[in-house]
Amino acid sequence: MPLNPPLSHWQGRKVWIIGASSGIGLALAERLHADGAEVLLSARRADLLAGWCGDRPNAWAYPLDVRDPAGVQAQWERLHARHGVPDLLVYAAGHYQPMRVTDWNTPEQRQHCEINYLGACHVLGAALPALRQAGHGHVSLIASVAGYRGLPQALAYGPTKAALINLAEILHHELKPLGVGVSLINPGFVDTALTARNGFPMPALLRPQQAADRILQGWARGRFEIDFPKRFTFWLRLGRWLPDRLYFSLLRQIAP
Repeated sequence: MPLNPPLSHWQGRKVWIIGASSGIGLALAERLHADGAEVLLSARRADLLAGWCGDRPNAWAYPLDVRDPAGVQAQWERLHARHGVPDLLVYAAGHYQPMRVTDWNTPEQRQHCEINYLGACHVLGAALPALRQAGHGHVSLIASVAGYRGLPQALAYGPTKAALINLAEILHHELKPLGVGVSLINPGFVDTALTARNGFPMPALLRPQQAADRILQGWARGRFEIDFPKRFTFWLRLGRWLPDRLYFSLLRQIAP
């Protein structure tokens, strides 16, 4: 039985994507717009949003910085006044910088927290009251398989994605009885400007357009967690169930 009402017919639906100027967020915007959705796009780069929206019908730019709660609230109020309650809210904003304990950088840790987690809280704090009152809509948070368990070089990134995973689980529990769906997206490696910072081979690397296809398939099936590609995420999901001693032993063999 699906954990969410399936989302598959996009004609006329209103979708707010935060983090839509590049990567998965932009790929979702392109796909949903092509399928007839009214796309409301937010990111820090106002020029990129304006350039993409251009003369496209049913595409609007609402630039914002997720680290600024007052700015997020102001743009939400403009968006809500013009378009009403979105049928789908996607939090795709993200920050990533590889880090190991020998490279500890507290300002970078803070940056990850502010964009990857607190930014989502700012957006949800602005939008959730209207979704709860309306009794419909869907919230989708893009986390990462890096949030399953501790991984090398994810010292700053991984904890913020683990927080998003936990947040999505609680949101689903509390919002489903109110008529609001919640889904959690946990991609493996996707070819974006962020993953380009990795200095190691990335197995099962997908293009953003492929990631968007997997996400739409998951929404159409009413899934709560949408993880991909399965040939990669299966092993990381399995790692969540391994005893600590075995997990750390395997990790040292893979990434000493």
